[in-house]
Amino acid sequence: MNPKSLLNDVIGTIPPSGIRKFFDLASSMEGVISLGVGEPDFDTPWHIREEAIYAIEKGRTFYSANAGLPELRKEICRYLKRRFQLEYAWNSDILVTVGGSEAIDIAFRSLLNPGDEVIVLSPGYVAYEPCVRLAGGIPVIVELKEEDEFKLKKEQLKQALSPKTKAILMNFPGNPTGGIMTKEDFSEIVPLIQESGIAVVTDEIYAELTYSGKHCSIASFSEIKDQVILISGFSKAYSMTGWRLGYIAAHRDLIAAMNKVHQYAIMCAPTISQYAGIEAMAKGDGDVEMMKDSFERRRNFIVNGLNRMGLQCPMPQGAFYVFPSIKHTGMSSEEFCEKLLEKEKVAVVPGNAFGASGEGFVRISYAYSIEEIKGALERISRFLETC
Repeated sequence: MNPKSLLNDVIGTIPPSGIRKFFDLASSMEGVISLGVGEPDFDTPWHIREEAIYAIEKGRTFYSANAGLPELRKEICRYLKRRFQLEYAWNSDILVTVGGSEAIDIAFRSLLNPGDEVIVLSPGYVAYEPCVRLAGGIPVIVELKEEDEFKLKKEQLKQALSPKTKAILMNFPGNPTGGIMTKEDFSEIVPLIQESGIAVVTDEIYAELTYSGKHCSIASFSEIKDQVILISGFSKAYSMTGWRLGYIAAHRDLIAAMNKVHQYAIMCAPTISQYAGIEAMAKGDGDVEMMKDSFERRRNFIVNGLNRMGLQCPMPQGAFYVFPSIKHTGMSSEEFCEKLLEKEKVAVVPGNAFGASGEGFVRISYAYSIEEIKGALERISRFLETC
């Protein structure tokens, strides 16, 4: 018997992550400068690590409540109010998850019936479309345009909506584009969302890394707040990728439903990570600003360098990625990345890993040191001269 015959129909149609493909290939080669993975290069701040060590020493290693430690949920509410002027009740509107990834998964498993449509923005994070499909949904792709600064426009949303639409998934600041939506941008689409009554799953993991003005959450629009499932976490803002800690803020009825999936599939987020999370949110604002300032300097450096060598690269307003066009080279995104890795040992991610509309672009992370970025730019420039 072929074991593959045991698998469900959906899983066989989902390709492996395009990000991991190039990361794994680069890891097997000597002398590679990898600008492929979206992970801060900072150590988790010491006072956060110290709190986790203290929790271990005190034996705080047991299960927490399914929804998370009460003090962490309270701290999340205080943080959201202090930083983004969002009001949530700690005992009913917050669910602590194993990273933002689990949050996205259980949101769709709770929302979708088979055949429900979900509007997914492209280019977008590689996990979004598979998560929708694995939950029985049908992704409806909306292609964001470079000339629109990769913002979602009212007419695009209007055309994508149908009687079968159950939700829209958005990510601003965006991975891989670094695009943002301002309050004015959201104001154009909020009436459509309110009228349609669809759910909004908003992944705001990069909210703290907004360089142009202050981050605006779509959850700040009171007329649709009850429709919004806000997802965020600690990985990017506090350099806590390996701690696997995220959270959801939403209406209590939605939280109760998602907690059912969470309690049967996961039980609770790692308790030690939760104690570290309390410290991060209570006392980590300075760490966030320090890292953000460093990323902004790196952003400016890499954008200037890419444009000087002839790669058209707009200035991203958030996250820590640039998304330059490589169309003038005549190569596909995958061909460009494969040849760059082979000839100059620089690993970046092909734009089509983030959806078909990413073809003709590559994603480059600047969550690396200036020295690494400088070395990579020199190699990319040399590659462009010879290709």
